[in-house]
Amino acid sequence: MIDIVERYDIPEQHFWLRGPRSGAPVEFDAQTGIWNVYGFPELQELLGDPATFSSNTMRVVPKSMLAKMEDFSLEGFITQIDPPEHGKLRKLVTSAFTRRVVADLEPRIAAVTHELLDAARDRGRFELVADLAYPLPVIVIAELLGIPASDRALFKRWADALFQRDTKISFNETAERQDVDLQATLKPWNEMSAYLAGHAAERRQRPRADLLTRLVEAEVDGERLPAEQVVNFAIVLLLAGHVTTTMLLGNTVLCLDAFPVRQDELRADRARIPAAIEESLRFLTPFAALGRATTRDVELGGVTIPADRVVMAWLGAANRDPRQFPDPDVFDPTRDPNPHLGFGRGIHFCLGAPLARLEGRVALNILLDRFDPLRTDPEDKVEFIPTPTMTGVRRLPLG
Repeated sequence: MIDIVERYDIPEQHFWLRGPRSGAPVEFDAQTGIWNVYGFPELQELLGDPATFSSNTMRVVPKSMLAKMEDFSLEGFITQIDPPEHGKLRKLVTSAFTRRVVADLEPRIAAVTHELLDAARDRGRFELVADLAYPLPVIVIAELLGIPASDRALFKRWADALFQRDTKISFNETAERQDVDLQATLKPWNEMSAYLAGHAAERRQRPRADLLTRLVEAEVDGERLPAEQVVNFAIVLLLAGHVTTTMLLGNTVLCLDAFPVRQDELRADRARIPAAIEESLRFLTPFAALGRATTRDVELGGVTIPADRVVMAWLGAANRDPRQFPDPDVFDPTRDPNPHLGFGRGIHFCLGAPLARLEGRVALNILLDRFDPLRTDPEDKVEFIPTPTMTGVRRLPLG
């Protein structure tokens, strides 16, 4: 794996890609005031215990910071909600991502993929992220929600502002630094909220056969969702519905470029593509870390984490834990079993995982048909997302 780090100049903050860790599976970082969990069995325990490791991390955000967030709300933001409310809200959208509903999208995904590749060919260049890996999933999720896919430049600007930053998470920053980071988050969030609130209001007047209308008309315990919850739920679906697939597709192509023998095997036997995608999720985990907050003192990995502390669950590191994965720094699509945590685990397992897997499989099949070999441009550098908690390319030119 050290070779792939050097080959693509992967940023230093992606420490889990630089060989086996020498430290303990659970450690406290005094510099940031955060507990970090790196081990696979420890993360299994953490993700399986939402009562102790709450998803509501806002409850431990310093009061000084909360006072500056009057206009910011995570009401209805499902990734921040614990049971029993979480289960009620999750049921509202699971029907939109059933196996049958997702399978029925395959022809549309294939058609959009061909359209995007044809357009790139006509322009005479091909950069994977801008020309396919970003627009494909955002078009699909926008059509499901019922918002204009033609606004995808807006969605990308908001997603980039929220995710593609090199700021390290810390509760020990100066007040000035916290203000800068907070404003960098609030501005795109508020813009996105206003945009989706406008579409939701229109659905209340003129319902359609789309997911946004379902959210507007949905009831929990006999009551309609408040407007704020509808908007935040739509934000989750819009962001999660495309960001993961964008990184997944880029990462998988990168793996096949770095390991051409594996690419030859897939080209010869397309039935191996799903396994290659799963190994890509392990090898270059898109969302490499999740935040949690302890509700009580808890022992994990031989140490005690106090109550009301922020815990970072490093999925990317756990997916390289040699206690679970032999030769973890080897990209091996034949790995079986492969119980990676690329989509999380437990009650917050990624809602869009079936859709992301389908989009990845369809697009990769078409890319293998149209590019032989599928390889990066040696004259044009691959660029990685600088965000410490994400693993993915933001620019991947193909030769």
